[in-house]
Amino acid sequence: MSLSDRFPMAASIAAKTGVVGLMRRLGAQCAARGLRVNAITPGWFPSEMTGQLRNADTNRWIEHRSPIGRPGLPNVDGALVFLASDASSYVVGQTIVVDGGWTIL
Repeated sequence: MSLSDRFPMAASIAAKTGVVGLMRRLGAQCAARGLRVNAITPGWFPSEMTGQLRNADTNRWIEHRSPIGRPGLPNVDGALVFLASDASSYVVGQTIVVDGGWTIL
């Protein structure tokens, strides 16, 4: 069973795709003013929106199919610190995907 078979997510995927396009466009528009616009897109993290991660069967399903072998930890702090630091001073209009490898499948 594929991810989309188990979790129909057309609306979520459409929204995330829109955010990626928006970040690219805003990044291009705002860069000349010294503003860096970027985004972080999380994968499977326990949250209010991912209540299914409270289910042990769902967690096992993710562990067996995720390239990293587990659901995400409930933070994206590393990506956030990078984007807020001078280390990302040449990063504009990008989306950092923190998803344990789901997008490479």
